[in-house]
Amino acid sequence: MSTVSVVGPNDGETIQLGPTQMRILEDGSTTGHRLGIGEITIAPHTQGPPQHRHAQHDEGFYVVSGTVHFTVGETTHEAPAGTLAMIPPGAPHTFANLGDEPAVLLNTFTPDLYVQYFHDLRDMIAGGQALTPESTVAVMSRYATVPATDFA
Repeated sequence: MSTVSVVGPNDGETIQLGPTQMRILEDGSTTGHRLGIGEITIAPHTQGPPQHRHAQHDEGFYVVSGTVHFTVGETTHEAPAGTLAMIPPGAPHTFANLGDEPAVLLNTFTPDLYVQYFHDLRDMIAGGQALTPESTVAVMSRYATVPATDFA
């Protein structure tokens, strides 16, 4: 019989990354590493990571609450609750919560390899290193992800 995962509203692994919180809902262990899922809560007036490109995975963002601004290259999309943004490999992107309320996103990774990125950021912060754009980019580089310097 296959293993089924049920993650309740207070379950999952929570990782605090400065003003942003990532709750890992599926680390890939139930899906044969085909899919990872997280819930991101972004504090008001918070920028996301530097604009970047993934080479080996698709990333999806579903806005559960609040409004998120997705920047793809030079275009910014205002995304209220109910919006889905799918980012294929190679597409430059970042996101931010420019509003006065927290924003919550459901975040998917296909395959799941990017889940470990969040563990690495957690470990970096626990080790005393500051969460900066430069340190974030260094950790991203371990997962076939590079800054989109042409849009920096």
